[in-house]
Amino acid sequence: MLSQGFLCFSEFVSSYGIIQFMNNRINFDEALALYDTDFFELGDLADAARQERHGKKTYFNINRHINPTNVCADVCLFCAYSATRKNPNQYTMTHEDILKIVDEIDKNGAKEVHIVSAHNPNVTLDWYLGIFKKIKTQYPHLHVKALTAAEVDFLSRHHGITYDEVLDLMVENGVDSMPGGGAEIFDEGVREKICKGKVTSDQWFEIHRKWHERGKKSNVTMLFGHIESREHRIDHMMRIRELQDITGGFNCFIPLVYQTENNYLNIKEPITANEILKTMAVSRLVLDNVSNLKAYWVTSTVNLALVAQEFGANDLDGTIEKESINSAAGAKSANGVDVKDFTDLIKNSGFIPVERDSVYNEIKVW
Repeated sequence: MLSQGFLCFSEFVSSYGIIQFMNNRINFDEALALYDTDFFELGDLADAARQERHGKKTYFNINRHINPTNVCADVCLFCAYSATRKNPNQYTMTHEDILKIVDEIDKNGAKEVHIVSAHNPNVTLDWYLGIFKKIKTQYPHLHVKALTAAEVDFLSRHHGITYDEVLDLMVENGVDSMPGGGAEIFDEGVREKICKGKVTSDQWFEIHRKWHERGKKSNVTMLFGHIESREHRIDHMMRIRELQDITGGFNCFIPLVYQTENNYLNIKEPITANEILKTMAVSRLVLDNVSNLKAYWVTSTVNLALVAQEFGANDLDGTIEKESINSAAGAKSANGVDVKDFTDLIKNSGFIPVERDSVYNEIKVW
């Protein structure tokens, strides 16, 4: 029945075009059936949807990821970054350490500082929030993207304050937008196995809903390629679409490819490139109300992220400069990528490199 349903879908697209297709919202069964259609036909559908929104533009920003501590109170089986388990080399940066990095990236033209880390129970609330205020005071032109919903939940529990209080403190101390981390897979059965004790899916959505109600934007991620099923991925997308209908607050959807090294999930074989690209394409077609789809090169490699631009994606994230969390699990992202190399790769792939700010205002066409 699903195949017949999708055949009608495909015929509809051929007869009426992508605009009408996108105006007819895909349901769960139809989304699942998309995975079983022809690989290149699926790519063409997603690419048409992408070009309807963005043409041949591929977005990126000049940014820096800072991961201030790897000491974590939670135990997530997919994580290779936490120092409480396999990694014996604990660290916690001082504000002076962080500001030194921010000063360097500001001189190099960065527009965004992206700050996420572990859930460190050994530092004060001011350690977390104070650095944002210092950055915003000294570098008011920099966009501060910081604190995942998982970190907000941890700070709320650890310091005995409400989500509203944490979010208000974030705004007061200069946080401009929230990253999408901590989403993992929203199905609670999967979460029970891979990140038990961490923020629940309902709590994750509550935090982002409250953030959006403050007039702020955020991203949303999905960690895939581990123990989850295709059905779990579709359910994840449907829940995102539901909140986006209400708040319109998500800038971007970011499917994150699970990294297999140095963690306790013990997934022997990484997910295939074919399955990654299919998931990108399905994401573009399902999430009709989320404008941007990011192929995060950190977890997929730059080359595959560029191919994903033909399967619905329109963003690569940024130059990053340094990244610690995914590289600890085997990603080749520790030292970022040079902006000229980045833009040359985009051009050579047949796309137009467009530098953006953190909320997708265009800054420069390279």
